[in-house]
Amino acid sequence: MTVYLVGAGPGDPGLITVRGAEVLGRADVVVYDRLVDPSLLDLVPADAERVYAGKAPGAPEMDQAEINALLVDRARAGGNVVRLKGGDPFVFGRGGEEAEALAATGVPFEVVPGITSAIGAPAYAGIPVTHRGASTHFTVVTGHEDPAKGSADVDWSALARTGGTLVILMGAGRVGEIASRLVEGGLAPDTPVAAVRNGTRPDQETVRATLATVADAGVQAPAAIVVGDVAALDLTWFESRPLFGRSVVVTRAREQASELRNRLEVLGAEVLELPAIAIEPIEFDVPQLDRYGWVVFTSANGVTAFFEHGLASGDLDARALAGLSIAAIGPGTAAALAQKGLHADLLPERFVAESLLDAFPPPSTDGVRVLVARAQNARDVFPAGLSERGYEVEVLAVYRTVTATPNPASIERVRGGEVDAITFTSSSTVTNLCDLLGEIPAPQPLVASIGPVTSKTATERGLRVDVEATEHTIDGLVDALLRALPSSRRA
Repeated sequence: MTVYLVGAGPGDPGLITVRGAEVLGRADVVVYDRLVDPSLLDLVPADAERVYAGKAPGAPEMDQAEINALLVDRARAGGNVVRLKGGDPFVFGRGGEEAEALAATGVPFEVVPGITSAIGAPAYAGIPVTHRGASTHFTVVTGHEDPAKGSADVDWSALARTGGTLVILMGAGRVGEIASRLVEGGLAPDTPVAAVRNGTRPDQETVRATLATVADAGVQAPAAIVVGDVAALDLTWFESRPLFGRSVVVTRAREQASELRNRLEVLGAEVLELPAIAIEPIEFDVPQLDRYGWVVFTSANGVTAFFEHGLASGDLDARALAGLSIAAIGPGTAAALAQKGLHADLLPERFVAESLLDAFPPPSTDGVRVLVARAQNARDVFPAGLSERGYEVEVLAVYRTVTATPNPASIERVRGGEVDAITFTSSSTVTNLCDLLGEIPAPQPLVASIGPVTSKTATERGLRVDVEATEHTIDGLVDALLRALPSSRRA
């Protein structure tokens, strides 16, 4: 048994350390805070216990003594316990108190440092806490203490004389009083101040002011407040990304969403995963493949299912397709085949069934057989078209898509129109999301479709399709969003 005190970083889940991700991946229990990004819990085994111990200002879910007791209790029950805390556990994270409680009861523990918001938030706002010619040192202090009370642990006058950069955490609610104390201590009223709210998150906001004006600048928690000459630097990079401040819904199945999510997040978007479909395996038998001239795959999911639930169950591998011609509907499907060591002999110019049909050569002889590995209940345009051309077509259903059950809070957010855009990557994502939503949000968010078939389904369901990918791929869909969103800002 071991308790791991893990720093989750200031907000961006990509800032978790390698060691932090490693211990999350083998946790039996995770006790997590309010400011921890929910996606980090996806790293935790599905059967692990998750305990929320968030502490909002003035409304703690658990007090510190209860959290300490919980960690000891779960550790003594055996297994690995992860205490996941925002920022760094030993920088105003009360990790020291938890370590003391564990040590006092003989429970082994390990500290996994995280990036503190005192450094991470300014960095994402383009503010270095040290800078040649401006600051050679920085001081981190809590602003949670009331400066007006009779006695205080923080000597603001002494801090004003220290020079360098001052970073104040948990001080948004008292920023005016703190600024007054710093001026009284000798800092000039025009000393630059920058308050970074929700630092490193998609809704990050940077307020720039001076000690004289910051009280009326609208600083809100949670914020890292930077005081000093470096606060005048504006080396903006995070907030200048093309989709910064945008919220985009990804409706792909969770198993497929990561590629699109990663692309959008790199561009600055807040991504709301709302999987409208789930990929579900079905039982099927792989027929005798040497009877066919062609095998056609219409999705990357089809490739995965064919190999993992078909060939593998018969102790077969890619060699079973030797001598067959292979067609793929698009580059994503071709890439999935390449991962299996196979090259697609046929790839259409446009990545839809109709284009694949147009690209298909006429049968070389009578009776050429084609095996189409696809989803259950997929469109029959392609197999019917091949049959009309003289091929003998056999459809092999290798998986099915079913309606997923997304987070209810996410559904309500979309119903309320509180997102900028919704992306659709297939007709099934349209159908299932519309079934989940019921009525279309008004005003409708921007709708981005991966291709004409998906667009047609969306239109039939009463959606306005604002933009369609020119190239019917994830890259094409992202490019379409980049074209459309600048003119579609929320009012």
